[in-house]
Amino acid sequence: MTMTFKHVTAACLLLGAATVSGSAFAQDGVEFFKGKTVNYIVATSPGGGYDSYGRLVAEYMQRNLPGSTFVVKNMPGAGHIIGANSIYASKADGLTLGTFNTGLIYNQLINANGVKFDLSKMSWIGKAASDPRVIVIASQSPIKSFADLIAQKSPVNFATAGLGSASYVETVMLTNSLKLPVKNLTGYNGTDDQLAMRRGEVVGSIASRSSYSTFVENGYGRFIAQIGGADKDLPQLASLVTDAKALALINLVQSQGDISRLTAGPPGIPADRVKALVAAYRKAMEDKELQARAEKLERPVEPAYGEDVAKAIAVALNQSDETKQLLTEALKSDKK
Repeated sequence: MTMTFKHVTAACLLLGAATVSGSAFAQDGVEFFKGKTVNYIVATSPGGGYDSYGRLVAEYMQRNLPGSTFVVKNMPGAGHIIGANSIYASKADGLTLGTFNTGLIYNQLINANGVKFDLSKMSWIGKAASDPRVIVIASQSPIKSFADLIAQKSPVNFATAGLGSASYVETVMLTNSLKLPVKNLTGYNGTDDQLAMRRGEVVGSIASRSSYSTFVENGYGRFIAQIGGADKDLPQLASLVTDAKALALINLVQSQGDISRLTAGPPGIPADRVKALVAAYRKAMEDKELQARAEKLERPVEPAYGEDVAKAIAVALNQSDETKQLLTEALKSDKK
């Protein structure tokens, strides 16, 4: 077949269009991150569990996104709300991710002041662990069981992180609903609570088990009860409580422990970039070297990815009006 000038021109135009299209496509997904810097926000101070997980995640995601550079930025304040707000408000290009605590689920449920995010709309990359909560008591304290704690004649000091953090919300919610003789002191971020316990400034805390495992193993404290998890060495708090309203709040706390150490980005990140980020996160979590390092740090790795995490967040946010009211009342009743 003889090709006319028109045919040749049309063919060249089609080839050019295909080349441009192919080039544009090559910039999508994994290719997009080559030569780019990804800011990974940790919504707490350096040190402690969130920082440990955040730095491991950032390091190994970088390894699995060729040509990318991950920079960890600590952004503490307001119980992780400042960091979460910053992640949520960032440009939806896939170049800002971060981690924050699950206590923000509580804050969204009660429409807490300062919350400018909607967790249900975020771009979910994964979660690194399931981390049961524990009541931990300083070793120098005479309190050796949950019954001993209840029997205290005068309030004892418990450490919590900033207002709005999981530590704060869960401690206030549980101490109030269980009518524990506890005075909650705020502002203990990172490992500040452990240092305060060793100084005798506070007697105890309600926290994730992994954050206190080494502390307890070193003889500085003891666990007296646990919420969730498969460990058999401690009594489950639910088995020590009979009040129905308190049990409802204990169940709510347990649901948060199942989705710990989150990684997310702002809403609206293009789907192909989210797919690339989730794939890099999956490879990071399944890396034997990361798992070995996490084990050495005594940080559990029980991951879930992308849509599975988004669904778990949706379930956690789908609480009954009665539970929301109990949560609101428990927090508002904090007069200690």
